[in-house]
Amino acid sequence: MRKEITDRKDVSLLVNQFYAKVRADEDLGPIFNGIITDWEEHLEKLTDFWEMNLFGKRIYDGNPMIAHQKADTLTGNKITPYHFGIWINHWFATIDNYFEGENADILKSRARKMQTLLMVSIFEHRGK
Repeated sequence: MRKEITDRKDVSLLVNQFYAKVRADEDLGPIFNGIITDWEEHLEKLTDFWEMNLFGKRIYDGNPMIAHQKADTLTGNKITPYHFGIWINHWFATIDNYFEGENADILKSRARKMQTLLMVSIFEHRGK
């Protein structure tokens, strides 16, 4: 049964289920699994990020643009819009599987914006 996203516990469920899909994905898995060495720490950081985006709590400490630029460099500049398309599809599917309502829609919208910002950031970084 789907429910509203109301707290950190819900965000954590979303992040953990989403990254389980990402890690198992034939295209995304090798990228993420090849870069992330501490999944527990990464999942906590991403839960902080999405909780901040949804509820405004200033608990996230990081720079997603720089992190994704580094990831692209580590993959030999092989991250493409195709990869971001898979990412967003997994994000939406995970939200739709567990959640509904306004906060679910907000997280979809913010992920779309993040997807665009990260892609532009990566491609601008390649040009430097």
